[in-house]
Amino acid sequence: MKNPNNSNFYNSPFYFILVYLTFLFFTIGCSNNSVNNLPTSSSFNNLKTEALNSLTQNFQFDVESGNVSFTSTKGVTISINGSSLSLNGNPVNGLIDIKYIEIFDGGNMLVTGMHTMGIMPDGNRSMLISGGEFYINATKNGQQLQLNGSITLIIPTILTDDNGGNADMKLWNFVDNFVWVQQGQEQVNNGQGVFLGGQNVGTVNYTYNAFVGSFGWTNVDIFYSNPNPKTTILASVPDGYDNQNCAIYLHYDGEGSALAKLDTYDPNTKLFSEHYGQIPIGLACHIIFATENNGQSRYAIKQVTISANAVYN
Repeated sequence: MKNPNNSNFYNSPFYFILVYLTFLFFTIGCSNNSVNNLPTSSSFNNLKTEALNSLTQNFQFDVESGNVSFTSTKGVTISINGSSLSLNGNPVNGLIDIKYIEIFDGGNMLVTGMHTMGIMPDGNRSMLISGGEFYINATKNGQQLQLNGSITLIIPTILTDDNGGNADMKLWNFVDNFVWVQQGQEQVNNGQGVFLGGQNVGTVNYTYNAFVGSFGWTNVDIFYSNPNPKTTILASVPDGYDNQNCAIYLHYDGEGSALAKLDTYDPNTKLFSEHYGQIPIGLACHIIFATENNGQSRYAIKQVTISANAVYN
């Protein structure tokens, strides 16, 4: 097991967001919880909604301006052509409202519930390394608009702790059951996807150039790769907690832009599991229990080195 003082976890954006939460929220140890004061599913989900709202950025533009660009808080450039938007099949004019969210680190992934688990070709799930999670939507006077082209995102790779970028990154869509699915070949043929670009200004500054063909959540991702043998692990939680009022996450040390989740729960054994057998044995990571208490975030963190078929409490 790594010495906590030397762990990359404690130097990552993920850790510093959790430290920030200790000041922002009232946080106590799980062992002191009273079963008479358990969170509900709705109170736990409300925390995620509040976290997403706090990350939301709003833009507005006149469609008659043609192609317009916005710069996000993190430095992402979002380009939209007004002529690609329609309302119930009809062209729109006047002012348009754009809602935008960007997530780059494990800390914000945790508080929003936006973990990075992707569907593999065999149907199982495995952790993705993210080049950014993005939500984009457009409305006019509160009415949902349709997108008939692509929105372009220029994403500096330095935002993902990978200034050189990764040419194998793909574009993924967020679907039901909180999982990411890679875009199909038809979408790629229609010019949607993500490409690694570079701009030489003294040094090469790489960007992910993403062409998004639908509103909602998209993600620039690649599957996490580790040559070690893989295993399945289990996690137990305090009495009164289950998959409705808490969640169990895995943060791999050194991978700030990724967050795995133990996404199955057995009500008989009361154990959470990553039942796909994709966790590398010998991996240094942190297991995180997240829940709600009196309208505030509450969590517990355990540092472990993964062993075969382990049960972590």
